[in-house]
Amino acid sequence: MHVITNLSKSVKQYILITGNYWAFTLTDGALRMLVVLYFYQLGYSPLSIAMLFLFYEIFGVITNLIGGWLGARLGLNRTMNFGLTIQIVALSMLLVPTEFLTVTWVMLAQALSGIAKDLNKMSAKSAIKLLVPEDESNQSSNPKLYHWVALLTGSKNAMKGIGFFLGAFLLNTIGFHWAAGSMAIVLLLILALSLFKLEKDLGKVKSKPKFSQLFSKNPSINYLSSARVFLFGARDIWFVVALPVYLSSQLMWEHWQVGTFMAIWVIGYGFVQSQSPKITGRSPDGKNAIAWTFILSIVMALISFAFIYFNQNTGLVLVTGLIVFGVVFAINSSLHSYLIVNYSNKENISMDVGFYYMANAMGRLIGTVLSGWIYQVHGLAACLWASFLMIVISTLFNIGLPRKA
Repeated sequence: MHVITNLSKSVKQYILITGNYWAFTLTDGALRMLVVLYFYQLGYSPLSIAMLFLFYEIFGVITNLIGGWLGARLGLNRTMNFGLTIQIVALSMLLVPTEFLTVTWVMLAQALSGIAKDLNKMSAKSAIKLLVPEDESNQSSNPKLYHWVALLTGSKNAMKGIGFFLGAFLLNTIGFHWAAGSMAIVLLLILALSLFKLEKDLGKVKSKPKFSQLFSKNPSINYLSSARVFLFGARDIWFVVALPVYLSSQLMWEHWQVGTFMAIWVIGYGFVQSQSPKITGRSPDGKNAIAWTFILSIVMALISFAFIYFNQNTGLVLVTGLIVFGVVFAINSSLHSYLIVNYSNKENISMDVGFYYMANAMGRLIGTVLSGWIYQVHGLAACLWASFLMIVISTLFNIGLPRKA
């Protein structure tokens, strides 16, 4: 306790924001796995399951765009707490009897969850730059900022991975409804702590930004956002629906095996993200972004070829390939997360970050819908090749990013 009281105000706020983000992400990952496995268990098709997340992703796009504007006007503490509140409502909606868990009802609950998730994420990512000491945050490249962003992003994804495992575990042990209810109670406790301890008016700007300022006029942010659309579309086009359904239906994995494997993958992915500054260098630029997406495209091409030509060992191909893909993808993701914060104007940080994560949500939306549709019509191999194509397009957009002289 003595050590905590001696910490600086910025570090205390960083710990509080990170803890808030962790708790939210834990329930978000668990909820996603709960929905995928539970509704597949009820007999829903892969495309129908993908549609359950349609509003989640659509409202994520809208929320990131408007949420940055709200954060600048109201303060990031309010948008973060509002996100927690909405997630509690979304989880509570799933407590109705099974016969009322229709596609429409679950889509509405997921819409609220999508709003909540992106309000929480935008708030957390934006707050980091505000907590970095003033004399460092004005530098064109900021190694300490990269370290803080990588730590937050990596730890968040580790928690999401634990959430995947938790969702599958809770489904097998206490069932869908008890799982949703227990997570709502935990978030209620986190919300109470956040309301009392989070700094008031964090990120609130003195001059009220106009709604017309939502779209970024910074070319670097526009190129990076476009690259992000295709980077995350490339992941979700095979990871979100196609992979867990393939493992369950074709390789006959149990729910807990699917959840555990994907949990371990996301936890490892988060660990690599947190270590990215040691791998890419502490002040990366556009040149690094081009190089790492190019490497990712090669990895994806090899996975796609191996899946076709070693069709008697598809389980081994997918497990090995996904591990390698996860390492390289994590570096790409962490590098992008640093670049957007570094490129952003500190006075309007939430708006720049919100615009960027709108692109992130758009990529997830495209990837999720295509994951269900392509898998149902053409199979997993087609999802893998579509992922490769999207990574190539992401690499082309990275070419527009600035490079050091």
